[in-house]
Amino acid sequence: MKYKDYYAILGVARNASADEIKKAYRKLAQKYHPDVTKDPKGEEKFKDIAEAYQTLKDAEKRTAYDQLGSAYQPGQDFRPPPDWEKQFRERYAGGAPGGGAFSFEDVDLSDLFSAFTSRARGGGRGRESMRIPGEDFEVAVHLALEDAARGTQVDLNLGLPEYDGQGRMRQVPKTIKARIPKGATDGQRLRLRGQGGKGMNGGPNGDLYLNIVLHPHPLFRPDGHDLYLDLPLTPWEAALGATVEVPTLSGAVNLKIPPGTAAGRKLRLAKKGLPKPGGGEGDLYAIVQIVNPTVLSDRERELFRELGEASHFNPRGHFARGGSHG
Repeated sequence: MKYKDYYAILGVARNASADEIKKAYRKLAQKYHPDVTKDPKGEEKFKDIAEAYQTLKDAEKRTAYDQLGSAYQPGQDFRPPPDWEKQFRERYAGGAPGGGAFSFEDVDLSDLFSAFTSRARGGGRGRESMRIPGEDFEVAVHLALEDAARGTQVDLNLGLPEYDGQGRMRQVPKTIKARIPKGATDGQRLRLRGQGGKGMNGGPNGDLYLNIVLHPHPLFRPDGHDLYLDLPLTPWEAALGATVEVPTLSGAVNLKIPPGTAAGRKLRLAKKGLPKPGGGEGDLYAIVQIVNPTVLSDRERELFRELGEASHFNPRGHFARGGSHG
């Protein structure tokens, strides 16, 4: 078989990111698509582009390609090491090592790497029959925290690129109803199989990925399936202890504040966070904020003055200790 420089075919560096490879493929595929190109070798170039992309977009195939092909030049005869040849015969050619009339001259380079990710195409090895999968697409789905907690359905109005019968690229409107499971988290990626770009030559359609983005909430801060809430307390509630009402996504609950609670303390309300896919719920953490009254009556001012005179508590005592060795 002949070696092909897939990176050169796509016009990207060998250290190109997956996103750079995808962008290069899309640009070249549009240029050399058989329905569009005027280049007499356009169809052949299109097949090379598709073949290169199918290998480089897959992390396992790309690693195998990089390991085995870095020492070859385009067009040079390529033969994998004996251990690879043995595995390829068993997986792809269906023969025992050394048996049969199998020849590597009948194999495409891309078939070789497909075999080692258990996705060999099988059957015809000619590139004329190459099944080209459709493109994968991604879309951001913005949700309110309450909708993420209980699950919801969203209507996605998309415009996916597709070639018309005249060989022109156009945006085809597509409406998809997607069910978002309860407990979806910020940054989660959901996959809708077969809802992406159309495949070619009988290839499967691509997938559509939904990237979940949660709207900021006025009270709760999500962290995975846990929620965080700032809990304001008066100085006397924190000092003496109290029972206060705390909001949750499922309704208000009573929370007991231990005496001597300090600012910044994290109080846990078990199973009051977001639902988890496998069952159960995350937790809600109330972060104590001690809030002083901004307007005092004469009586309140007098009581604070009496407390100050009676108390021996010094919140800055560590200042003196810290500076004693200077």
